[in-house]
Amino acid sequence: MTEDFIIGSKLGELVSDVVESYNANSMTQHIDRVYLPARTQIVQLVKDLLELIYPGFIGRQHLTKHNVAFHVGDLLPRIAETVFGQIHHCLCYADESQLAVGQSPAPCEQKARELTVKFLEGIPAIRAQLAGDVQAAFDGDPAAMNTDEVILAYPGLLAITVHRLGHALYDLDVPLMPRIMSEWAHARTGIDIHAGARIGDDFFIDHGTGVVIGETTDIGQGVKIYQGVTLGALSFPKDERGRVIREAKRHPTVEDGVTIYANAIILGGDTVIGAGSVIGGSVFVTASVPPNSVVTFQPPELRLKTRREKPPEPGDRTADPDDGPPNAMPDYVI
Repeated sequence: MTEDFIIGSKLGELVSDVVESYNANSMTQHIDRVYLPARTQIVQLVKDLLELIYPGFIGRQHLTKHNVAFHVGDLLPRIAETVFGQIHHCLCYADESQLAVGQSPAPCEQKARELTVKFLEGIPAIRAQLAGDVQAAFDGDPAAMNTDEVILAYPGLLAITVHRLGHALYDLDVPLMPRIMSEWAHARTGIDIHAGARIGDDFFIDHGTGVVIGETTDIGQGVKIYQGVTLGALSFPKDERGRVIREAKRHPTVEDGVTIYANAIILGGDTVIGAGSVIGGSVFVTASVPPNSVVTFQPPELRLKTRREKPPEPGDRTADPDDGPPNAMPDYVI
């Protein structure tokens, strides 16, 4: 069965309806514009960068001291070409989006070259920082057999790696590209770290699923967080016209050596978690915490019952299967 048979004489009408829907809402189409970053190329770039960051672990294996320079010499120009091309498109996209349809943005090639070189020159420093993250994960998780396992298997390290690469581009004021990178990692790991978040050395996310770290979050050195943690915004400051002030600090500051346990929620740009503090699981924090504090909540009351020694007979609708036998211990609370 061909498409012509399915659509038949309605093809022209359907085409008109779809095109009309494009014209009705410019927000969901990119027509009569030239520049737009390519998501597929950026995702491939992330994979190539991971191979560059962790040689022998990701991508080509069986590298030796004799051939690794040739490997990098083959990989790096390909990365540089993609970085330049996507930075160029991102810069021109940002300019073009401010112009009327048909106007051309200013040339972006020279600035794109400069930013590409700065980004690539920062790769060794990013690798050094990630080495500390790998060690922090191994030191912080007794289930880790060795650091190789951390690199090969830990979703927290993948999310942190992509974040550190994306944050370098964010600091260079490259639009859109860092967010595409971070959202790829988010989809892969369940860990949502905005590229703008500033994260210190030796950072460890254990398990990781459901972690959210907002754009203006500041995290110090040696911080450890568990799954489900949210470092989010309490409210959005607005100007006199009611518009959100996007440059304002909206997310908390977490100082050195803090541990945050599973499902804790910490909100607000003025909220500071003091150095060395421990934030217990499932707490809700919207005010600053002094250094070396332990924050927990009163645990709920748990009620226990002993179970029946024998299951109820078929048809016995009066028996509660959770009730104990006549001589069972009474209910008690812990």
